[in-house]
Amino acid sequence: MVHLSPMTQTQALDILKTGGNVFLTGEPGAGKTYVINRYIDWLDAATVSAAITASTGIAATHIGGITIHSWSGIGVRDTLTPYDLDKIGSTEKTVKRIKKAKVIVIDEVSMLDGKTLDMVNAVCKTVKQSQDSFGGLQVVFVGDFFQLPPVTRQGDIMRYAFDSVAWQEARPLICYLDEQHRQEDEMFLSLLQSIRRGSVEEDHFTLLSEQTDIGYENIEPTKLFTHNADVDAYNSEKLRSLKSTGRTFKMSGQGGRPLVENLIRNCLSPEVLELKEEAMVMCTKNNFEKGYVNGTLGRVIGFDQKEGWPLVRLTDGRTLKMESVSWEVVEDGRVRASIDQVPLRLAWAITVHKSQGMSLDAAEIDLSRAFVYGQGYVALSRVRSLKGLKLSGMNPNALAVDPRVIRQDERFREESLSAEQTFNEMEAADVLRMHEQFVTAVGGNLPKGEVQRQKPEARVAKESTYEITRRLLLEKKSLAEIVRERKLASNTVLSHVEDLLQSGQLEWDDVLHTLPDGWSNAWPELESAIAVVGDEKLKPIFEHLGEKYDYELIRLSRCFWRLNQK
Repeated sequence: MVHLSPMTQTQALDILKTGGNVFLTGEPGAGKTYVINRYIDWLDAATVSAAITASTGIAATHIGGITIHSWSGIGVRDTLTPYDLDKIGSTEKTVKRIKKAKVIVIDEVSMLDGKTLDMVNAVCKTVKQSQDSFGGLQVVFVGDFFQLPPVTRQGDIMRYAFDSVAWQEARPLICYLDEQHRQEDEMFLSLLQSIRRGSVEEDHFTLLSEQTDIGYENIEPTKLFTHNADVDAYNSEKLRSLKSTGRTFKMSGQGGRPLVENLIRNCLSPEVLELKEEAMVMCTKNNFEKGYVNGTLGRVIGFDQKEGWPLVRLTDGRTLKMESVSWEVVEDGRVRASIDQVPLRLAWAITVHKSQGMSLDAAEIDLSRAFVYGQGYVALSRVRSLKGLKLSGMNPNALAVDPRVIRQDERFREESLSAEQTFNEMEAADVLRMHEQFVTAVGGNLPKGEVQRQKPEARVAKESTYEITRRLLLEKKSLAEIVRERKLASNTVLSHVEDLLQSGQLEWDDVLHTLPDGWSNAWPELESAIAVVGDEKLKPIFEHLGEKYDYELIRLSRCFWRLNQK
């Protein structure tokens, strides 16, 4: 095998900015998500409209996008007739978003069947009225074909995305990231690389057979199963065994019903989350400011006395109050739907499928029933080192990967090296000129200076998110105006208002203009209701008042109540 030097994240980002079609790939932990988020931020700063999509709902929630099926209008179709194309081409919402987009990102492309990708290509060509690949859009595929393969209907022949006509037409430049930012253990990294090469030997099975316990103290590993039924049964049994009183947290949603239902279905936090003290939990969202990521493990040690939020002690000893957060569908800079829930799930067990994209502190893995290519590799690559791995079951085929993927991966590496060499030979000024030509051609403006890294679910300005909301309130903007300008869910803006008031960064007079006329007349009734049912939850207040006032007004009134309790 020819040794190929790795492409860096910076080099990949430079190639993306030229506007050419790209396949961004690499091993788990190599930084694909980081690079694509930086590119989306750059496009946003350049005022270039990008469609952020993924092959599955779970993957879409990770990047603040929607499924490629929903975005393209193909939905659950597995074939595309001329009638279907005509129907999609006359659907106003679908046509509007496809026509507006200049770039389309398709994350977790390994799980997208080639036939589906051909259908998306056909739709883009029809709507854009162009026979260019994807109707002339820059298409950015992101993923790793050693991950889980596409799921097809019974009787259908599975085709990888790289086998599709659409892929051949797109002729993407390959950016193969090979720097490792997740695994800490050289021996373990060598094992994972051997799986990718299809060169697993007896020594590797021996090494795994020795992983009979977790090497960290006071960490209970998350069990990874291949089947949902095993996960549900194990988590339920463990929760029932705890003697403490449970607390229930219910998810809420805003926006179009189909989008909200899709968010709920694919969110890693359940719609109804039941927790008890001593429950093993896992964070289901990234929040770098608060110090947790998707996959961070902890244990519930109690509940906040004032609002009832769970208090979670992480494996590094820190204790966090886990408040409700939003998952959002963002399209063209506008929040189309959102759900709110505590970003936790029970973590005694999880499926291999749902673990894709996570980085776990410790895992106990049962591969005795692994049944598809890539399942064993995905499971093992969730942890950072052998110290965090306990293997409780293995079958002889658990580490098998598809020989077609191994061969294709070699081609990808070679093509990535070629692209890297080509760009390395170019002058920096020439590369910058290509960036400017691309942005200008699609109607944008080249960003000046370094583009600040932003959250994928809220591509907002460079100020602190709270500072922006505070500034707009002081400018006497209404909540509806702030929601539109910030491109955030109204629940998120209201959370900012609550925190700014409680922390003293805003006075009540600063938000009075957001209340409807006649609020002072309604306040005694609202105050009385809060005094009766308490201020912990909004729904009891809403119901006590006979649904007379909306949640927004009740939430703002609760802010006033709490300020008066200080």
